[in-house]
Amino acid sequence: MTKEKITELIEPYLEEGRLFIVDVQVSESKTRQNIIILLDTDEGIKIEECASVSRRLAHFIETNELITGAYNLEVSSPGIDHPLSFKRQFVKNIGRNLKLVLKDNVEKIGALEDVSDEGIIFKEEPKKTKSKKVEPIEAVAIPFSSIQQAKVQISFK
Repeated sequence: MTKEKITELIEPYLEEGRLFIVDVQVSESKTRQNIIILLDTDEGIKIEECASVSRRLAHFIETNELITGAYNLEVSSPGIDHPLSFKRQFVKNIGRNLKLVLKDNVEKIGALEDVSDEGIIFKEEPKKTKSKKVEPIEAVAIPFSSIQQAKVQISFK
């Protein structure tokens, strides 16, 4: 079963776009096929929603004999360590700190202040210097096309 086929099969279970696919991974091992589907919502997905999609998709696969042999099906949320991929994920994380890796491999850490159709408004944390003089940094617009990877930073303060 291919990633594209799994994506096609799961579409009817996405509650008319309320749920969205973050990632689909399909891999083969010696004994079984492994399918991992990461779903989310604008409010954050609940474990019951993942379980419901998993049960319905597994039932459909088995009823229609789409996979012969053993397989593992995992439907879950992307988790905090999974990179942000879609505008919807950025919107959900406004106000949180992100670590950005830009296409030119420059890394920035700072606050996600806003999101537009073209990109994000990002306020980088000031760099610490020996003089302890901190220059304020203005928020800047960063286009999505310039972002290689964005991850939410967990704060334990």
